[in-house]
Amino acid sequence: MESMTRQYSTVASQASDATEKAADFWTQGVGKLAGRLPALLPQVDLVPAVERYFDFVQRAVTMNRSIAVEWAQAVGALSGAARERAASASEVVRERAESAGEAVRERAESFERAASEQAEKAEKAQEELAREARRIERQNAREAHEKARARYQGMTKAELSDLLARRDLPKTGNVDELVERLVEADGK
Repeated sequence: MESMTRQYSTVASQASDATEKAADFWTQGVGKLAGRLPALLPQVDLVPAVERYFDFVQRAVTMNRSIAVEWAQAVGALSGAARERAASASEVVRERAESAGEAVRERAESFERAASEQAEKAEKAQEELAREARRIERQNAREAHEKARARYQGMTKAELSDLLARRDLPKTGNVDELVERLVEADGK
């Protein structure tokens, strides 16, 4: 056990020596680097460069602002003029549309009146045709009746009675009644 303790102490002492040597080496390296660092880094004054940069940025922002304001004013003026012209054009279009609408309404009313007049004329013509057709029909019926009567004209009452008897029709009445009975029977 004693040999183990001694070996442990020896190894611990060696590790401690190695750590001290590494720390010394590191300290010397940092010291050398620190000694050289001012020589490696030039002495630069950054303040004027930063000020010039921000002056440039501020001038660019100011210039962009004035350009944007002028552009907005120009657009406003242009849109005002465009609005006025659009309103004027809109008024002209509205007036023309109203005028065209009025002309269309007038023509439609005129067409409607003409169509109504034509319909009335057609209706009157149709009524007149119907009246004429009825008149012709009555006239044809009278002519047919007269023609049917003509067959029996000039016959005596006895001859007419004889014809009625053959048809089993009544034989009573005057000559006109007997002729009418025979004409009626012929129409059936």
